[in-house]
Amino acid sequence: MSTVPHAADSHDLIRVIGARENNLKDVSVDIPKRRLTVFTGVSGSGKSSLVFGTIAAESQRMINETYSAFLQGFMPSVGRPDVDVLSGITTAIIVDQERMGSNSRSTVGTATDATPMLRILFSRLGQPHIGSPQAFAFNVPSVSGAGAVTIQKEGRTVKERREFSVTGGMCPRCEGMGKVNDLDLTQLFDDSKSLNEGALTIPGYTADGWGVKIFTGSGFFSPDKPIREFTEKEMTAFLYKDPVKVKIGDINMTYEGLIPKLRKSMLSKDREAMQPHIRAFVDRAVTFTTCPDCQGTRLNEGARSSKIAGINIADACAMQISDLAEWVRGLDDPSVAPLLETLGGALDSFVEIGLGYLTLDRPAGTLSGGEAQRTKMIRHLGSSLTDVTYIFDEPTIGLHPHDIARMNTLLLRLRDKGNTVVVVEHKPETIAIADHVVDMGPRAGSAGGEICFTGTVEGLRASDTLTGHHLDDRAHLKESVRKSTGALAIRGASTHNLKNVDVDIPLGILTVITGVAGSGKSSLIHGSIPRDAGVVTVDQGAIRGSRRSNPATYTGLLEPIRKAFAKANGVKPALFSANSEGACPTCNGAGVIYTDLGMMASVASTCEVCGGKRFLAEVLDFTLGGKNIAEVLAMPIAEAAAFFAEGEARTPAALKILDRLVDVGIGYISLGQPLTTLSGGERQRLKLAVQMAEDGDVYVLDEPTTGLHLADVQALLGLLDRLVESGKSVIVTEHHQAVMAHADWIIDVGPGAGHDGGSIVFEGTPADLVAARSTLTGEHLAAYVGA
Repeated sequence: MSTVPHAADSHDLIRVIGARENNLKDVSVDIPKRRLTVFTGVSGSGKSSLVFGTIAAESQRMINETYSAFLQGFMPSVGRPDVDVLSGITTAIIVDQERMGSNSRSTVGTATDATPMLRILFSRLGQPHIGSPQAFAFNVPSVSGAGAVTIQKEGRTVKERREFSVTGGMCPRCEGMGKVNDLDLTQLFDDSKSLNEGALTIPGYTADGWGVKIFTGSGFFSPDKPIREFTEKEMTAFLYKDPVKVKIGDINMTYEGLIPKLRKSMLSKDREAMQPHIRAFVDRAVTFTTCPDCQGTRLNEGARSSKIAGINIADACAMQISDLAEWVRGLDDPSVAPLLETLGGALDSFVEIGLGYLTLDRPAGTLSGGEAQRTKMIRHLGSSLTDVTYIFDEPTIGLHPHDIARMNTLLLRLRDKGNTVVVVEHKPETIAIADHVVDMGPRAGSAGGEICFTGTVEGLRASDTLTGHHLDDRAHLKESVRKSTGALAIRGASTHNLKNVDVDIPLGILTVITGVAGSGKSSLIHGSIPRDAGVVTVDQGAIRGSRRSNPATYTGLLEPIRKAFAKANGVKPALFSANSEGACPTCNGAGVIYTDLGMMASVASTCEVCGGKRFLAEVLDFTLGGKNIAEVLAMPIAEAAAFFAEGEARTPAALKILDRLVDVGIGYISLGQPLTTLSGGERQRLKLAVQMAEDGDVYVLDEPTTGLHLADVQALLGLLDRLVESGKSVIVTEHHQAVMAHADWIIDVGPGAGHDGGSIVFEGTPADLVAARSTLTGEHLAAYVGA
């Protein structure tokens, strides 16, 4: 018998040669297939550029190329990554941290196909029987109609009367949203003024804009009359009139009352997708209340009347998923046995992955980054696919140390089915289970982009790399803790799963809120802290910005820089903006030209006129401190801080912002780097730098260690200490034991998740928590500090 291996079995490596995406410096690496490989390294070292920007992007591109050119026209276009050779890659399934679509109609159940299966179940077994699955869908309205239709029959044209009806489940009052909104008229206009005097106080409605001109020129009321003097007929026309054609000057336009106009233009959009100033206006002007007809279930009376074993579909979707799984297992009907088995399996996957505390009716946009990532994992757990590459982006985000062991088991299970599992991760508990480790570095940005180590975890531990040095880092409990200067009293908190919680959050110190995922930490902090407490909140929400946005524009840093350039050269500040007069006309200040190839993928190429510098050639002749605007935007933040600190370029306003950016640990990012290329951790720290300028006495941070390397956690703790020492109160929701050990006071929420949580199980110092070992957090913290 021949011992020569079959040729097909020799392809057991994913081979990358000469990768140069973003900051990668001609990187070459081999990744073993059917093994668990963890990529480590500081934030910004090039992990995502190699894993997502190179390997995953090329896999996606090659799969797309197997479809016809017509189909490719409907797919996202992916350019070929900058790499010499990529061989052995398999189909990549990416499970990233992107928040799930925050469409207000999307729920946990609809996003995971659990609710559609429930709808089928109720359409088969529900009593009384009310119709097909769409009769239980809150996105389908009930419609009926009748009329004459013209049809061709046996060569003749015949008119027949036809009737149709669709039975949907949508609540007609709130249109399936579960909430109705009321507008506060005092926030829309100042009734003591006339329209010509600028009565409208809505963003975008300026006196010389068309938004106001259509009202002043409509002829339905006098534009010079104060609104409070309008007759009833004029007020109705102003606020509620249905669309009607009017002539303003020589232009035909459609006039519509102010309230229906606002509902269409602003209130139909999802709040999270609004620009900040519009969102602030909507928060002031609109009050959302639970729909009185459907009690927030989104469903009409018919859908709520059909029940199985005394439970309607709204009750089922409002159940905690672990309880719903039990209820489904208790149903026994041979006619729907396969459906019950599939639905039960999907619900059990939620429980297994640590999300059993969610409900199916929870809006998908309210899930945290970690919850969204684990929800996406659910559809892969029961998959029969093998020999594919699963790529995870920090799957332990938002997980308590207690839950990380469960996540590790799931990653190993995917590997053992014969898949290649690639994980970008910072947590030592997950690095420890790797079969193979690739450490990137040595530092971040231009000082990174190299392979520092490849091999086993033991090899990494012994290596002379930053990750190797810090892998066994263990924080120590503080010798002494600060004393609080006051307290923020929360009384009777009952948001989501909180059980009438009374707690005093100490002020003037570093307070850490802990507890397993789903225990009620966020509900306690974001749902219960009084709005007037001078609170500055830094959450994990995505930064909104186009590929033209960068740290300089986002932080407002570009403004003082432009003014300094203008003053030094005696020209207008607008010349130094790539979005204004100084922009290269060929690429419109983008630096690259996007060529649309019709049905094929569009191609981005560096602008030949400005060489990617984004500015007119004559603008680049103007200098400040010996550097032009393009050279300044290419500087890393730390270098720019030194540049603007002294000499001709000294600009105190710019230096103030730059120092804050260095403080939060992103000094390696260049001023002009597009926001779309920043990692999750970098984005949060950029937001923190901006928020630090705000006047607030209480800072609330949501898991600030997200995306931070072990070596950077110490720097973050130093920043938190500086905030406290400057007289601020810092409240942190966190799972990282190093932050817990560094706290002055810990509030532990639990004991479990969902309805098993919602109580305060411990309040006190970290040392007391370790000594008591009375909670899951206490046990893990004690093990971490070696107590």
